Amino acid sequence: MRKYFGTDGIRGKVGTTPITPEFMLKLGWAAGQVFKEKDKKILIGKDTRISGYMFESALESGIVAAGADVRLVGPMPTPAIAYLTRTFRASAGIVISASHNPYTDNGIKFFSAEGGKVSDEIEERIEYYLDQPMEVVESSLIGRAKRIEDAAGRYIEYCKGTFPIGLQLSGLKIVVDCADGATYHVAPRVFSELGADVIAIGIKPDGLNINEVSGATKPELLRETVLAEKADIGIALDGDGDRLILVDHNGVVRDGDDVLYVIANHLMQTGRFSGGVVGTLMSNFGLELAFSESGIGFSRAAVGDRYVNEKLVQHGWVLGGEPSGHIVCRSITTTGDGIIAALQVLRAMIEEEKTLEELLKGLVKFPQKLKNIRVEKRFVPTEVPSLQKAIAAANERLNGLGRVLLRASGTEPLIRVMVEGRDDETVDELIDYLVDEVNAVVAG
Repeated sequence: MRKYFGTDGIRGKVGTTPITPEFMLKLGWAAGQVFKEKDKKILIGKDTRISGYMFESALESGIVAAGADVRLVGPMPTPAIAYLTRTFRASAGIVISASHNPYTDNGIKFFSAEGGKVSDEIEERIEYYLDQPMEVVESSLIGRAKRIEDAAGRYIEYCKGTFPIGLQLSGLKIVVDCADGATYHVAPRVFSELGADVIAIGIKPDGLNINEVSGATKPELLRETVLAEKADIGIALDGDGDRLILVDHNGVVRDGDDVLYVIANHLMQTGRFSGGVVGTLMSNFGLELAFSESGIGFSRAAVGDRYVNEKLVQHGWVLGGEPSGHIVCRSITTTGDGIIAALQVLRAMIEEEKTLEELLKGLVKFPQKLKNIRVEKRFVPTEVPSLQKAIAAANERLNGLGRVLLRASGTEPLIRVMVEGRDDETVDELIDYLVDEVNAVVAG
């Protein structure tokens, strides 16, 4: 069992262990010990949280104290760090980000030299060194830190390079919401340089406003802007740019399941699809049925983009994702990337000459409701006898025409309750019933 690492790195409230400068110093040293065995170079990127500068300095100090070199790229999307880690032939990449969480939180994600999330074994080795006394290498062996000045330009060109030569976005009006996060200086340029008429919002980060009023978790402003500007589509990215939510020209919010459906069907129609699609336990049952009718295989992974990636590798498939908007296109990149996934949807719109709404005609979703219950300490709901009985009762009521899911969040102190069924009335009744049961357990 790992002590600090969760399903998506290390995350928590700034100033509360382990999200403190002292811990980050030691974490940098521990990472330096592990990764300098292969190569001395480690990249560090971050989103726009004010605490990122503090933790960047602490990690840098720890890494160089271990005798490894540092390359600083500043505020950059998480998938950009994965890409730059590969292209700079670094031994690892570190992202300082808490993704869609508020600015009061922060966290750390590690990428391997190949641009994927590091293995459990690597995380365990880092934790081993965290428990060892910190020793600074001899002065002549201290690592060196340099800043990569053209990181944003490199990533912009990489994203544009995933879009077919000769295909342009001219004629499309696109609203791009960057959540005042890491894509603020990257995403608008990608779409505008490919020819789109871009209206950018959420591009004025001040260290405190990341994910505050816009972005993938709060698409209301995007929806309002799309309707006001009569745009063809709206693209909302989260604070670190590894997930997206779309809004069609009618103002309807479209999630990661919709994105997977559009991309998979377009690949199928153009003869570029092979294998199947990986979703998660949260993916709508309607998506699974739609793929079944299209002859597209579908497999569910545990919640978390690292588990989606693992199942993609296991099956040898190239497309997967989550309703929250993490979309992995393994034929293009190694991790979830909001900008690249959006480009695949735009390609489908252009090549099929259809609106986003028209591309989704064949997808009929089951009513689904999700509620989060904040807890002091996370627990496994399916191991609590009273909740086991409640889940069984809910499933009996659904009679095979829906799903119930209770799980602990891997990134926040929350218990997530999800109910999916054929009609809204049943879903509403069951979600309220299960929430009451969870609250009773929390209350003791």
